[in-house]
Amino acid sequence: MTVEEQRAGSRVSRPEIRLVRRGFTDPAQAVRLLAGPGLEGLADDPVLLDALGATADPDLALLGLARLLEGADETERHTLRDTLTTSKPLRDRLLGVLGASTALAEHLARHPHDWHALVTFELRDMHPGPDDFRRALREGLAADPAGNRADALRVSYRRCLLAIAARDLTGTTDLAQTAAELADLAGATLQTALDIAAEEDPEAAGACRLAVIGMGKCGGRELNYVSDVDVIFVAEPQDGVDEHEALKAATRLAAALTRLCADTTGEGTIWPVDANLRPEGRNGPLVRTLASHRAYYQRWAKTWEFQALLKARPVAGDAELGAAYLAALEPMVWQAAARDNFVTDVQQMRRRVIDSIPVTELDRQLKLGPGGLRDVEFSVQLLQLVHGRTDPSLRSGNTLEALAALSQGGYVGRADAVSLNTAYRFLRSLEHRIQLHRLRRTHLMPTGEEDQRRLARSLAPLINDDTRADPVAALQREWKRHAVEVRRLHEKLFYRPLLDAVAELPTGATGLTPDRARARLEALGYADPAAALRHLAALASGVSRKAAIQRTLLPVLLGWFADSADPDAGLLNFRQVSDALGRTPWYLRLLRDESAAAEQLARVLSAGRLAPDLLLRAPEAVAMLGDPQGLTPRGRPALEQEILAAVGRADSAPAAVAAARSVRRRELFRTAAADVLGRLGDDPAEALDAAGEALTALNAATLQGALRACTAAWEARHGELPTRIAVIAMGRFGGRELGYGSDADVLFVHEPLLGSLEQDAARAAQAVCHELRTLLSGPSTEPPLVVDADLRPEGRNGPLVRTLASYAAYYRRWSHAWESQALLRAEPVAGDAGLGERFRQLIDPLRYPGAGVPERDVVEIRRIKARIEAERLPRGADPTTHTKIGRGGLADVEWTVQLLQLQHGHELPALRTTRTRPALAAAAEAGLVGAEDAAVLNAAWVLASRVRSAVMLVRGRPGDSFPGDARELAGVARYLGYGAGRSGELVDDYRRTTRRARAVVERLFYG
Repeated sequence: MTVEEQRAGSRVSRPEIRLVRRGFTDPAQAVRLLAGPGLEGLADDPVLLDALGATADPDLALLGLARLLEGADETERHTLRDTLTTSKPLRDRLLGVLGASTALAEHLARHPHDWHALVTFELRDMHPGPDDFRRALREGLAADPAGNRADALRVSYRRCLLAIAARDLTGTTDLAQTAAELADLAGATLQTALDIAAEEDPEAAGACRLAVIGMGKCGGRELNYVSDVDVIFVAEPQDGVDEHEALKAATRLAAALTRLCADTTGEGTIWPVDANLRPEGRNGPLVRTLASHRAYYQRWAKTWEFQALLKARPVAGDAELGAAYLAALEPMVWQAAARDNFVTDVQQMRRRVIDSIPVTELDRQLKLGPGGLRDVEFSVQLLQLVHGRTDPSLRSGNTLEALAALSQGGYVGRADAVSLNTAYRFLRSLEHRIQLHRLRRTHLMPTGEEDQRRLARSLAPLINDDTRADPVAALQREWKRHAVEVRRLHEKLFYRPLLDAVAELPTGATGLTPDRARARLEALGYADPAAALRHLAALASGVSRKAAIQRTLLPVLLGWFADSADPDAGLLNFRQVSDALGRTPWYLRLLRDESAAAEQLARVLSAGRLAPDLLLRAPEAVAMLGDPQGLTPRGRPALEQEILAAVGRADSAPAAVAAARSVRRRELFRTAAADVLGRLGDDPAEALDAAGEALTALNAATLQGALRACTAAWEARHGELPTRIAVIAMGRFGGRELGYGSDADVLFVHEPLLGSLEQDAARAAQAVCHELRTLLSGPSTEPPLVVDADLRPEGRNGPLVRTLASYAAYYRRWSHAWESQALLRAEPVAGDAGLGERFRQLIDPLRYPGAGVPERDVVEIRRIKARIEAERLPRGADPTTHTKIGRGGLADVEWTVQLLQLQHGHELPALRTTRTRPALAAAAEAGLVGAEDAAVLNAAWVLASRVRSAVMLVRGRPGDSFPGDARELAGVARYLGYGAGRSGELVDDYRRTTRRARAVVERLFYG
């Protein structure tokens, strides 16, 4: 007993079991239909049953046939039955359509005589063209002269579509021919609709010449069953007609054509005519003259508009005018890749496509999703634009023809071209079958098992697996296989040939010349393509295992580099890292086997200078990219334990501090890499806080290790240190708000041990702290930690270290208002914890005065702030974009918050924090600042802080203003989440945010 019979069991009759064997899923209904009107006597016809069983959906095919026979008159029914039983070609075509398309089955039920089109087109021409379709459409109109001409056009269109679908479903035509016939039918329909419009408005027809230019898939002769038909209208006045009047007349004709195709009354829509690819899109005039088109593309057109023109083709109207349109614009298309904004425009287009996909549809998208049709089309078109400038053989609007030309010309490897061709044909065929079912415009894989089963059976000849056992699983496997292949080739197409140009590769590789390779690199955004080719040659040449693995990795890595603001830097940094680690087995294995690690490395290497510089000092840190927890910043206890252990193993203070600095460099890379890759938090403020915490913990642990080392060195020379020392963090260090370029602002305090002379203790403390600062900032391969003690009493003129009692005496007698303000951010971070706590107790009454701040001190603070704004801004700096002391920048927000802390900290414990944002939140919670004002100040502070971090990450050195270099500014914008080409938008947003903040500061701080 067969599997089908076992499944059926005792629930079905013997005739039903025979139907189950043939693929029917509802045998009971099939039995009823076979016994109904029109099908009587055919229930036992094995030829018909086998033909039904061979369709995509036997149940659907039988239901459609029953409805067709029911709707036909007796003579028509008799003719159809005879033809079904005697003509295998007709039987296969008709049942194939009925089993795949409910929409065409409904059309046949309404118009039973249209089944004859399945014979007529086959007899006329094996490959019908535009003239055949125009003739068929006109015959349809002539057959119903008194009827609704729009409906007659739609019925005739469906009749032609029926013939195309039948030939497609039975394998008489392949995908390329089917798509070409659909495009030819669309052109014929546009021409017929234009003829109708001209007949109904002869005055307009006599005033102008109108050409219809097919765009998109219609222009490329690769149309879908259901798609918007993209067009551009171009017109010229007839002799003696005013241009303005001619354009008005042409617009009437174009609007009438559009309406005839898209009207949803009567027989329904043929398809929407979409003219939005015209100059200025929907905001521009529907029709322009040729001169107007030429002027627009010469002055205003964007890169994507030239890419769209790749597929432009006259399809209807005045053929001579259409040819003139192409002759005028084609030369501009093939110069688009030389435009300054070519790469930016292309990247923006690609991102817009990806961003437009709803998350719920991403895994079902055949067209726009990863590994979808758009990946193939995008790859082919970009290669055409880059190389078509010098190679006319590439100038085709058809994707498969262009792909063949790219392979023939050596721009794409032969094997890759075959794989891409096969994948594209499968995905387009799958898209066609999905659309054909209900004649609806969709690019989504249906979720229903019944729908997927029908698709799998329809596409069985294109599926490698046997679809009989489990059609749905076979379809899914084939779809995913092709999608993965498309993604792989999409990443590879631009970059693998570059390696062929510089490395000795096996026979069968592409023949891209060095000149063409440089042109491709330049088009992809590499500023120095000659240097890039040298790097590729160094990385990929040779027969070593290293070179072989690099050749595998580089096509993908080059794509990631090209997506960054500075591809050249990414490639150079990768070469330097590979030169340092290329012979290390774990490095090559990590990049080869861990795709996430390879991508993270590429992103880090091309995101700026700081992280790569840190990595190049010790390339073995690449290993942390392959560890799932490798980019999680470590807490202070773990850092301090490692640093103190390293210090303890060293035999001198310089060696000990060098070891501490080495740990710091590695952990700086960990934090910077995590930041660049977005691993510190999804919310920008959260990520900023995480980076500040990590950098503060790291600097504090480094100071603790350096203090231990310098203390031990002093004791090795002189005996026990006669004092205890504490390090007090100040400024952003004390606020745990450090950036990558921040100095470590500190105060040093000491307290002589019992029985020690104060003078001896002071000299010892001075020596230890001076050596600590020198060793942490001295020349080294490790990044320096500048320890800045200028906020100490008397500044640079005062002693580097004071006793706790000296601090108390100074603050009691000489302290200024600004010093109380500075102490708001004081926080013990290293050294003797007890001494640090006593220092905190000493300064609390100064920074949170019980009686509040005297008015004279408020005036003094405001005066100092105004003086800083007037005198400290660097010459030539723009006050609207200086992040530190510019308008609405960090100083504005921090001084405003700190004034509130001085005024109200004694009565509001929540204000007693060294951190800016928590203090601002506490002030808002207490009603000292309005919620809206607090949000404005918070946004400005976060943005200014992030800009400073971005500048350091991108340039590798601190900066308080936006970089002047375009690439560096683009890198800053990328870090801040702005896409390619949006640097100006970032600067505008910054000015807008800080301008609002400054208005709040004017009210709250200056009163």
